Amino acid sequence: MMGYYDDHAQSRNTQKKKQWFIPTLIGFIIGAVLVVLALPALIDADILPYEIESANTETNIGNQTENAGPTQTVNVDIQTQTTNVVAEVTEAVVGVVNVQGDSFWIDQASDAGTGSGVIYKKTDDDAFVVTNHHVIQGADEIEISLADGERVPAKLLGSDPFNDLAVLRIDPEHVDKVIELGNSDNLNIGEPVLAIGSPLGLQFSGSVTQGIISGKERVVPQDINGDGVEDWSAEVIQTDAAINPGNSGGALINMKGQLVGINSMKIAEYAVEGIGFSIPINTAKPILDDIEQDGKITRPYMGVTPISLTDIPSYNWRYSLRLPEDVTHGVIVDNVERMSPAAQAGLEPFDVIVELDGEPIQDVIDLRKHLYIDKQPGEEMEVTYYRNGEKNTVTITLSATDL
Repeated sequence: MMGYYDDHAQSRNTQKKKQWFIPTLIGFIIGAVLVVLALPALIDADILPYEIESANTETNIGNQTENAGPTQTVNVDIQTQTTNVVAEVTEAVVGVVNVQGDSFWIDQASDAGTGSGVIYKKTDDDAFVVTNHHVIQGADEIEISLADGERVPAKLLGSDPFNDLAVLRIDPEHVDKVIELGNSDNLNIGEPVLAIGSPLGLQFSGSVTQGIISGKERVVPQDINGDGVEDWSAEVIQTDAAINPGNSGGALINMKGQLVGINSMKIAEYAVEGIGFSIPINTAKPILDDIEQDGKITRPYMGVTPISLTDIPSYNWRYSLRLPEDVTHGVIVDNVERMSPAAQAGLEPFDVIVELDGEPIQDVIDLRKHLYIDKQPGEEMEVTYYRNGEKNTVTITLSATDL
């Protein structure tokens, strides 16, 4: 008969149980006595991993009262460098309200939009707030919403649409905290930063998001006048700190509590997440200084209306403009203003500018960057251009224009 391999295990084990049962019982009794004797000493030494309540603990469930023995309170310090920085700078970040009226009567005015701003300077007479140009664009009146919710009037000193910056002035009596300016050139990729502002409106003012520096010296094209043509390329800081509508003009803060950028825009497309941009504070500083002193931005002026060569059909390059085949980039002079530096130097419509001061010019953005960054009013500028297929060079003395 076939059986299992352990058919007789039970009968053999019965005898063994009788042999070890009595010693085990004696060991258990001795161990229990030792634990009882040692327990008071362990409690007094406070080395048990749990709390022992005294035998006289009384609980009255009906009356919801309880007499408990001694307990130990654990305090956890949740303050971090982040919370300290936020507490230090949050009062300097404000809401900016764009008020536009439908008629003469002020009671028919309404908030056309809200953004954010940062109080960066205070004197005996004024306090200054930086925000984005697009936040205050078209405003009939501007108000500042302080950290405590109070709204105070602000005056627009001036703005720069190309760098998307604006400076507002408010009464200094409303200001207790001014942010410290940092150095955006010293930022490192991967460095932690905080974005503070009013996303989606004033009801979320003072919102804080955290991220890192994702990239530096990013170049982002901008259509300033809304005509579908790129007018400028902004050099910005990239961050993955959440930046939403209403955060525009708010602060990008390093972990020293210093302002290193002015939040300006983000890529809002399907399947794109965590790509926001800020204007470096080192780019903003000279612009803020100009606006504070003069209430405007003064830039060099040529007096031409430019069009990028690549914006017209290539057929016209050869047959209308008569350009050589190796000329594929440049700027067409669409119009020349009367008595302007360009007119006085002899430039005409349909001239194609290919170099400024010996530097190749690819498009309108290149032309503007050379003018606005590399040149000053009153300086001379060498212009190389084609007219009817012939290459020419002329020197222009730049004048000034105000934005």
